[in-house]
Amino acid sequence: MKLKVFIVGLVSIALLAACSGESATEQMYVHMEEAVELENDFVAQQKPLNELEAEEQALYQEITALGSDDMEEIISLADEALQSIEERKELLVIEKESIDASKEEFDEIEPLLSDIEDEAVQTNANEMYDIMEERYQAYITLYDTYTVSLENDQALYELIKQEEVEEEAVTEQIDKVNQQYEKVIEANNVFSEKTKAFNESKKAFYESSDLNVTYE
Repeated sequence: MKLKVFIVGLVSIALLAACSGESATEQMYVHMEEAVELENDFVAQQKPLNELEAEEQALYQEITALGSDDMEEIISLADEALQSIEERKELLVIEKESIDASKEEFDEIEPLLSDIEDEAVQTNANEMYDIMEERYQAYITLYDTYTVSLENDQALYELIKQEEVEEEAVTEQIDKVNQQYEKVIEANNVFSEKTKAFNESKKAFYESSDLNVTYE
């Protein structure tokens, strides 16, 4: 029923020595690496999110092992699961704020793209920019999909808490939960692929530019 969402992080790149003057590529470097730093809060939420998912899964397993005579305990466990979901919602807010701040900073490079004089470097820069914009859109899809998943989880536990609930209603909700998890997996895979593609395109851009960088 549950899954762990794995996020590939952005690669941080350090500038060893700058060329004289503030070139377009140097200005882009500053904005891009600041965008990476602004995703630190996003990265920091992944471990607690996974821990809360594992906690909820354990609670769900406990619930399914109980019978109708254990309704009091079922309700108690369902309430714990609902609290876990609320905590994940709070972490998700922090995560999205981090991504939004990163995007705002990264978008500062757009007007600098046309200032790059070398055609090959500009081509790499434009490709990198487009991939990052696709990555941000992929995150929004993942965020929206995961939010619906949490709402489906909530609805399931609210049903479980009802003593007179029809078994068919619970089964239908479980199916809805599982179908949404499949969508989360798909959205997460796309986001991870876009993150990997961006890291590779950023490396290609830096290597083709006049910047002296090292990879951390």
